[in-house]
Amino acid sequence: MSELRAATPDDAGAICAIYNPYVATTTITFEEAPVTETAMATRIGELLPTHPWWVSVVGGAITGYAYAAQWRTRSAYRYSVETTVYVAPGACGCGVGTQLYRALLDDLSQRRFHCAMGGIALPNAASVALHEKMGFAKVAHFRQVGAKFGRWIDVGYWQRQLLDQRGLDSA
Repeated sequence: MSELRAATPDDAGAICAIYNPYVATTTITFEEAPVTETAMATRIGELLPTHPWWVSVVGGAITGYAYAAQWRTRSAYRYSVETTVYVAPGACGCGVGTQLYRALLDDLSQRRFHCAMGGIALPNAASVALHEKMGFAKVAHFRQVGAKFGRWIDVGYWQRQLLDQRGLDSA
């Protein structure tokens, strides 16, 4: 098991080292250019006041990260978030993603967010399995909405309620 802790902008370099190979070689992310350490530090810093970022650490090295961001910009969506989890290739299949997702979802519930959305570029059996293991259910499938590496890519959305169905006065 790895140690989990809140991420900081100082983790940007290690996070880029995990993320940028996915950018360069996969359709898991629709980002097409590597993210600089400065840009990643800005992304982390902008979200931290309102949304959680977690990292997994083994032997002092970051092996994965998870975060949540605003799902949509309209005010009515303020209780919903989009979640993201990335694991370093050498740490895949070791439970890091599950451990990160548990921490992230617990944190989101404590912050009184109501709904978590996970967008998955398809096909991606590992991500689908992780989301469903964590209690997400598929709610949408958009065909050919992304283009990368000269081909069209579908995107599915998985959703999980974080809080019960009580009214907004309890949110």
